Amino acid sequence: MTTTTARGRSGLRRTDGGPVRVLVVDDESSLTELLSMALRYEGWEVRSAGDGAGAVRAARAFRPDAVVLDVMLPDMDGLTVLGRLRSELPDVPVLFLTARDAVEDRIAGLTAGGDDYVTKPFSLEEVVARLRGLIRRSATAAAARDESLLVVGDLTLDEDSHEVTRGGTPIHLTATEFELLRYLMRNPRRVLSKAQILDRVWSYDFGGQANVVELYISYLRRKIDAGRTPMIHTRRGAGYLIKSGD
Repeated sequence: MTTTTARGRSGLRRTDGGPVRVLVVDDESSLTELLSMALRYEGWEVRSAGDGAGAVRAARAFRPDAVVLDVMLPDMDGLTVLGRLRSELPDVPVLFLTARDAVEDRIAGLTAGGDDYVTKPFSLEEVVARLRGLIRRSATAAAARDESLLVVGDLTLDEDSHEVTRGGTPIHLTATEFELLRYLMRNPRRVLSKAQILDRVWSYDFGGQANVVELYISYLRRKIDAGRTPMIHTRRGAGYLIKSGD
């Protein structure tokens, strides 16, 4: 099992700014080396494995953004490897390598959850182009999922599922508490006045109802900040804001 990386021409990056990671799984070492060189030229980090067991171990440690997987491996078939990879990385895109005449392999691979395939012999340019497409589609899908997730420090709020956690611990909120927290988290480090909060969360005109804001801010503090570094802060005479407790 080997790991290689280099700077290159591809504009694709991981969400953390690091190079894209690709796992290449094939028992033909010469083919694996050629693929690794081509992917390295893209600026991607590459790890390779020569059998199914090595692929599963590498995926667990390496956490690749895409996998190039030969259907025929010495210890187990590619479909079995795919199933084990999916248990570790359910969303990782997989590009199958198949024999030219193995139509049934291509159908079985795509049916089992593979994302694309190329047939041997193939051009390196084709493999790279297919991988670029898979990685871009995967990143687009992940971005769409993340649009519903608000994160401030270790506090997360899922606007779709209405789940809230801090440091991984679930926090149960009423509907009004959730709306108030969502408004604060959509505006991190910004002071929001009581009038703004009343208008957005309760649809009230400002006038004699400010105490309800204070009341619900206190409810949120009990659930979110109790026993932890405070995240909800008061700016006397101005309003409230939320910021990371780090």
